[in-house]
Amino acid sequence: MTTAALRLPWPLRGLADAAAAELLGGEGLPHVDFSTPLGEPALTAPDSVSWRVFKNPVSLFIGGVAAVILELAEPRVRSGVWDHTRFRLDPKPRLQRTGLAAMVTVYGPRRAAEAMIAGVGRMHGRVTGVTPAGQAYRADDPELLDWVQATASFGFLEAYKAFVAPVSEADQDRFYAESAPAARLYGAVGAPTSRAQLETLMSLMRDRLEPSPIVFDFLDILRRAPVLPGPLRPLQGLMARAAVEITPTWARALLGLDARWDLKAWERRLLRTAGAAADRLVLDASPPVQASRRLGLPGDYLYTRPLPSPLAGEGVGEADG
Repeated sequence: MTTAALRLPWPLRGLADAAAAELLGGEGLPHVDFSTPLGEPALTAPDSVSWRVFKNPVSLFIGGVAAVILELAEPRVRSGVWDHTRFRLDPKPRLQRTGLAAMVTVYGPRRAAEAMIAGVGRMHGRVTGVTPAGQAYRADDPELLDWVQATASFGFLEAYKAFVAPVSEADQDRFYAESAPAARLYGAVGAPTSRAQLETLMSLMRDRLEPSPIVFDFLDILRRAPVLPGPLRPLQGLMARAAVEITPTWARALLGLDARWDLKAWERRLLRTAGAAADRLVLDASPPVQASRRLGLPGDYLYTRPLPSPLAGEGVGEADG
C-alpha cells in the first residue's frame, strides 16, 4: 500500500519542527545544513532501505538504546564509553551527538559526512585505557568498531521492524549491505553486510560479553533524565524498555534483563501507534526532508513511498545468533 504523508496544522507544525531541531541541536554541537549544497549525494541513496529506516525518530531512539545495551556488555567498549564520556553526568549532549552523527552519515552531503567521520576517527584514536579486569583497549580497535557498527545496525533495524513496519528479508540484507561504505570510513572494515554475517558475529561475541551493573545504571539514566523533547518525554521510559525487548533473548539472559523489563500489551500497541505516526510525519526541519529537497526530490518523498502495513505481524524480531 502507499502511505499518506501526515502534516500538522500550524502552530503545531512549528512546535514539532522545534522539537525535531532540539533532538539534534545543542550547545557545542556543529550545525549541519542538510539542504545544501544542491545535488550533492549522501553516502546512501534516497531509495535505500536506510533512508526509510533512519527517518523514524521513535524507532531510532529505541534502536539506539538497544545498541548501547549490547555495546556495554563488551568490557572494552563499556570502559571506553563509561570512563571517557560525561554520559553519567549529562547524558543529553552525548545522545544528541550520536543522533546527529547517524543523521549526517545517512542523509548528510557526502563531503560533510566524510569530514565528520574523519573527526570521529581522530577522537577514537585518543581513547585508550585498561578495563577493571586489566584488559587494554583502544577505541579505534577494528574489532570493537565492528561490534559497535553491528549493534547499531541491528538495533535500528529491529526497532523499525518491531514498532513501525515489517521489512522483508531481502530488504534487511540490503540495509546491512548499504552500511558498508560508511562503516569502512569509520574503520569498521569487518562489520556485517548481511543478516547471516550479523548472526556469525553475534555468535563469536557471545563468550566475550559479560553482565555489568553499568547496564542498569544506563537504563536508569534514560528513565529519569530529560533527554527527549517535551512532547516525547512521557514515552521515554517505555522506549527504554522497548529497547530491552528487542535485545536478543540470550543477551537479556546474560545481562539479567528479566521479564520485569517487558512491555505490557497496551504499551507495545502505544509505541507501535507512535512509530507508525512518526513514519508519516513530515517535519520541514528534519534531515530526511531537507536531504530529499537537496537532491531535487519532494520533501515528502520518503513519506509517500509504497510501504508494507505497520499493522502486519505482531512478533518482535531478533537475531539470536
